[in-house]
Amino acid sequence: MPYTGELIAITTVLCWTVSVQFFEAAAKRVGATPVNIIRITTALILFGVFLFFKNGTLVPLDFPLESWIFLSLSGIIGFFLGDICLFKALVEIGPRIALLIFSLSAPVAALAGWAFLSETYVLHQWVGMLVTLAGVGLVIFEKKEPKNLSKLLRQRAITIKGILFGIGAMLGQAFGYVLSKAGMQTENGYLDAFAATQIRALAAFVCFIIFFTLTREWRRVVRAVKDTRALVFTATGAIIGPFLGVSLSLMVLHYLSTGVASTFLSMTPVCIIPFSIFLHKEHVSIRAFIGAIVAVCGIWLLMTA
Repeated sequence: MPYTGELIAITTVLCWTVSVQFFEAAAKRVGATPVNIIRITTALILFGVFLFFKNGTLVPLDFPLESWIFLSLSGIIGFFLGDICLFKALVEIGPRIALLIFSLSAPVAALAGWAFLSETYVLHQWVGMLVTLAGVGLVIFEKKEPKNLSKLLRQRAITIKGILFGIGAMLGQAFGYVLSKAGMQTENGYLDAFAATQIRALAAFVCFIIFFTLTREWRRVVRAVKDTRALVFTATGAIIGPFLGVSLSLMVLHYLSTGVASTFLSMTPVCIIPFSIFLHKEHVSIRAFIGAIVAVCGIWLLMTA
C-alpha cells in the first residue's frame, strides 16, 4: 500500500496531539511525575492484555537479548528521563511551546541516525532540518504582547526552566527513537512494534519504581490515584498516547528512516495550535503561526526524497 508509513505517521500525530491534552490536565492536578508512573502502569496492563490475545504471551521473551538491551535503554532515555522533562515542560510553558521545542528531536534524530545507523539524507533534507529549526525558533522566541493586550489575552510565560525541560524531552525523544530502531532491526526483519513498546515501558516502569522509592514520594502517587478526574485523564491519555501513539510511532520506522519519521511526527505542534486557541484560551501570535508554517515547510523538505 503506497504511503503506508506516512498514513501511520499522521495517525500517530493525531494520537499525540489528543493525548497530551489529557496528560497536561492531569499533571496540573497532581503533578507531572505521578502522572508518568500511572500512565506507564496503565499502558503496561493494556500491552499485556493485547499481546496475550495476539501472541499468547504477556511479555515478548522470544526477542533477542540485544533487542531487549537497546529497547530497554530507549525506554529509560525516552519514557523515563525524556517524558519527565516533557511533562514538566507542559506544566511550565504549556503544550504548544513545549511541543515546538520537542519537534527539534527530528533533526537531532536524523543526525543520530546518520551517525549510528548509517542512514543517508540528500542535501534538501538537511536544508529541511535548518528550515524546521528556524520555524521553531520563531515561535520559541516570539515577543510578548503589549501590557494592555496581555490583560485581555492569556499568554504563557516562556521561562528558561521550561525551555531546559523541553530540551531534555527533545533529546530523550531523539536518542530514544534511534535506540528503538536499533533494537527492532534483526536479520529476519523488524520486530513487532507493540511488543517493542512494551519492553520500553517495562524499563521505564522499573526506573519509576526505583525513583519513587529513593525519593520517598509514593504518597504523591497515592494522592494522584485518589483524584478520580486526574486518574481518568491519565488513563485516557495512556490509551491514546503510550499504547496507540508510541506503538504506531515505532511502526513508522518499518517504512521511513529515523530522521524522516521523526520530522513527520514533529507536525504535532502545528496540530496543537487549535487546542491552544479554543481549549486553553491562549493567544497565538501571528509570528508564532508563521513559525509553525515555516516548520511544516521544513518538514516537507525533509520528507521528500
